Amino acid sequence: MEKLLFEIGTEEIPAKFMPNILAQLKELAEKKMTELRIPFESVKTYGTPRRMTFIASGVAEAQEDSTVEAKGPSAKIAFVNGDIHGEPSKAAQGFARGQGVDVKELVVRDNYVYAIKHLAGQPVKELLPGLLMDILTSLNFPKNMRWADHDFKFVRPIRWLVALFGEEVIPVEITGVKSGKFSRGHRFLRRSAVDAAMEHESFIDAAKAVLGNAAAKAKNAVASAALGTYGAVEIPNADAYEKTLYDNFVMVDQDARRELIRQQVTDMGVAEGGHAEINEDLLEEVNYLVEWPTALCGNFEDKFLALPKECIITPMREHQRYFPVLAEDGSLLNKFITVRNGGKEHLDIVAHGNERVLRARLSDAEFFFDEDRKQSLADRLEKLKTVSFQEGLGNMNDKSNRLVQAADMLAMAINAKVDKEKLERAALLCKCDLVTGMVIEFTELQGVMGREYAKLDGEAPEVALGIYEHYLPRFAGDELPKTDIGRLVGIADKLDNICATFSRGLAPTGSQDPYALRRQALGIINILLDANYHVSMYKVIAGSLYLLNIPAEETKKLVPQIAEFLKQRLRNLMIDQGIRYDVVDAVMAEERNDDFADLVARAQALNSFVAAEEAPALIQAATRVANLCKKIEEETAINPQLFVAPAEGELHDAAVASSKEVLAAAVKYDYAAVLAEATKLVAPINKFFEDVMVMDEDVRVKNNRLALLSAVKDITHAVGDLSAIVQ
Repeated sequence: MEKLLFEIGTEEIPAKFMPNILAQLKELAEKKMTELRIPFESVKTYGTPRRMTFIASGVAEAQEDSTVEAKGPSAKIAFVNGDIHGEPSKAAQGFARGQGVDVKELVVRDNYVYAIKHLAGQPVKELLPGLLMDILTSLNFPKNMRWADHDFKFVRPIRWLVALFGEEVIPVEITGVKSGKFSRGHRFLRRSAVDAAMEHESFIDAAKAVLGNAAAKAKNAVASAALGTYGAVEIPNADAYEKTLYDNFVMVDQDARRELIRQQVTDMGVAEGGHAEINEDLLEEVNYLVEWPTALCGNFEDKFLALPKECIITPMREHQRYFPVLAEDGSLLNKFITVRNGGKEHLDIVAHGNERVLRARLSDAEFFFDEDRKQSLADRLEKLKTVSFQEGLGNMNDKSNRLVQAADMLAMAINAKVDKEKLERAALLCKCDLVTGMVIEFTELQGVMGREYAKLDGEAPEVALGIYEHYLPRFAGDELPKTDIGRLVGIADKLDNICATFSRGLAPTGSQDPYALRRQALGIINILLDANYHVSMYKVIAGSLYLLNIPAEETKKLVPQIAEFLKQRLRNLMIDQGIRYDVVDAVMAEERNDDFADLVARAQALNSFVAAEEAPALIQAATRVANLCKKIEEETAINPQLFVAPAEGELHDAAVASSKEVLAAAVKYDYAAVLAEATKLVAPINKFFEDVMVMDEDVRVKNNRLALLSAVKDITHAVGDLSAIVQ
């Protein structure tokens, strides 16, 4: 068993690409080795801004043996006169010759002849050049580039390759770069790079050949060669990879590097008298910006603390990749923590440079804030007329007025207990911060500045918070609005965007979703579920289209399209939450049910029930009932006087008793209780089928029995179509 090391060295890769690249690299390595029947134990990936690497452990030195079967002609054709004990025909001889086997080795099975070949595995090192090249060229990136005169495209220009199987170099070449044993140390921490170069015999020999044996000249030549290769570092084998690069100021293990950054930033925040606010997305990005992390602290002037906290944190985090430092009471301190890609030398100079950059950003924020305060949010409504909403659908002022009506409509549909005046005020002002200087400069602050400016304008706290919350959630995993005003305006806004875009024929297709409608649809669904809002989506979609002045005929076509778009997001969400796909199918079988909170309540109850001991019996009985109900030609009322067998009356009595309990439980969305009631019908259903022939010759008796089963089905299928459950 050996270890396989493959490192692709490049120019700096965008940090946000790296997590996906490493996941893809691991998947490709495992998949390609499996396809080539190369046994291995595990694959681990490493990544820095300038490299992507995998190390496969426990790689066998030979492929696994394989058996290949090829199907030939039928036995009738393969043997003279069709006698399998007779002489092989020319067809059989030709097939055997084509497969490279002796005709006597053909095997007869299922009236056909087969050629069976046992192939010995090849030495793995002979397969590795092709394997590594296949992995290299199979990687996909959000953006590619070409360099020099090469046709090959990659995320960034490739500068070196390390490919080792044990200690042996595996030959791989692309864009003129050949694989070898040499990686690269840190770009700027050169000491170890020169030392490593001087220790390597090939560099010494090259220097001597050019300059003779003069020690000083040889030393200079070696140093120059090392610097020219950006810190060439010899990797003897995969086991030495991580330590060798660590000795040359490169932490290749991204997990260890991330935790070191976290610890450094945390410790420095405490040392500065507060605590660092560590945003996980920012931490991940910083992790792939550095190879040798060193945290440092900088300061900014106290005067900037007069700005709203977000006006300072956003430039820090989004533009400069800094971690803010908070006091114990949550207030912001005039400090920040950043991470340099290098050692601890001259940190004061580095801090000073970062302070100057941040000062310029905060000065801009201060200017925009002061200018914005010269007008109230309400004064900016007129300016919204200069901002287009969507082509042919007016401007943002029109949208603001539409959101007032839409929020009122939703509040009425949901029966939300909310202050109507404050709801309408939040809906009217929620887009006004789009035309403020602060949001135009720092777009990430939309909603945040609306809230801050509303507070300063003296608007009600509920209005200010609703303006902020209506944008939530902004991304996957983001917080959800907690107030009814924020929820209602948020749903109205997102649904307005979806309906407007669909009305223009721009529904998402495939992976194309330029208006982020899928994200907004998930936002609507998550708000509905979090708030437990029960509402007909068909009605609110139709209402939103009406407010957009979409013609009635077009509205009839768009409502089911948009509803299905939202339902598909709901379906995916439930499956992602661990609900079985067949359970999701069962509860969504009733297309008329467009109450998303109700659908999820049903799915959760049914998902728990199908794992219970009594579930198979109910599912079997309910499925049998549903199958017979398909034969109902016309609805008829149940007539107890037509019951012949006692089992009919017993089932009827049980169904009447259960239906009352089911109705009471369903009103409270207690679907676990509904299923418990349905389970009580299993015994009388089974007894009914044992004693009664449903399809009686007497049409009246038959129809009466089918009507009884229809009533039973209403109970057994009250939560969902149990016949869709896979047992």
